[in-house]
Amino acid sequence: MSTPTETAPEPVRKRSLYRGDPGMWSWVLHRITGVTIFFFLFVHVLDTAVIRVDPNKYSEVIETYKTPLIGLMEIALVAAVLYHAFNGVRIILVDFWSKGPKYQRQMLWAIGVLFLIVFGAAAIRLLAILIDHSF
Repeated sequence: MSTPTETAPEPVRKRSLYRGDPGMWSWVLHRITGVTIFFFLFVHVLDTAVIRVDPNKYSEVIETYKTPLIGLMEIALVAAVLYHAFNGVRIILVDFWSKGPKYQRQMLWAIGVLFLIVFGAAAIRLLAILIDHSF
C-alpha cells in the first residue's frame, strides 16, 4: 500500500526590498555621480599627462574641449559634483549625528532644494559663458 506524497507549499513571494523610496534613489544617484566624477578625474589626469609627452599634442587635446557639447558636459559635471557633495554631507549627518536617522528624509529634501538653488545659479552662469564662446 502506498501513501500519497506531500508537495511542498508554494513559497510566499515578498515584495522587493527596493520600493522606489526617495532614500533609495538618492543612494543610486550618489553612486552614479561618484562614478561620473571618478571618470572625469581619470580623463583629466590622462589628458594632463600628455603635456609631458608632447606639448603640441596637449594643445590639440585642449582644443577638442572647446566645443558646445563639452560645455554641456561640464555643466553636467558641476551638477554631479554639487549633488554628490550635498548628499555626502547628508550621509555623514545620518551616520554620525544621533538624530540623523530620524531626520534623514527632511535632510534629503533640504539638499534637494539647496542643490536646485546652487545649481540653478551655476547653470545660468555656465550657459551664459557657453553661449558667449560658441556664437
